[in-house]
Amino acid sequence: MRVGSATTRLIVLRGNSASGKSSVAAGLRARYGRGLALVGQDNLRRVVLRERDTPDAANIGLIDTVARYALDHGFHAVVEGILYTAHYGPMLDALCRDHLGRTHAYYLDVPFAETLRRHATKPQADEYGEREMRDWYRPLDLLPGGVETVIPAASALEETVERVMRDAGWAAAPGDVGGPGPSVVTPARARRRSSGAGGR
Repeated sequence: MRVGSATTRLIVLRGNSASGKSSVAAGLRARYGRGLALVGQDNLRRVVLRERDTPDAANIGLIDTVARYALDHGFHAVVEGILYTAHYGPMLDALCRDHLGRTHAYYLDVPFAETLRRHATKPQADEYGEREMRDWYRPLDLLPGGVETVIPAASALEETVERVMRDAGWAAAPGDVGGPGPSVVTPARARRRSSGAGGR
């Protein structure tokens, strides 16, 4: 089912633990402002559902549903997480194919040793360590079809955020470029308005 509109943007950020995905997503939110939905795998899988990452996990469908809902209501969406290709690939492929607007996917390619160094600087560094991170690590776990832009470890956070902003067409207006919120009337929003369900 088609989702979003010609003016919505779908951004997919993937990579191993401590590769910088969440920091890039937060940087995009800070630069863009309102109107940009953050769809984080960790939040939906670990906090909302508290389930393990398995091929048939419920969070796969939940991530898809939240992203589609946001896009259908005029928000841009940033989907971010480890999002293993073997588990999440089919869902991400369908989501990207169904999106009516521009879609940009990125893979943050960071060597294992560097992920360990970055992890040591995080507040949750004591919650898990090298053994767990080694189990989770997948080198260059790219989606099929060459749909992702690979961002090397040498790319600084601000540089990566700027690149995504530029690719999405947002770089010309730094700051709260999103304004007060989504104003695009997508098919889903039009249906809600016509039924009187829009509220005040």
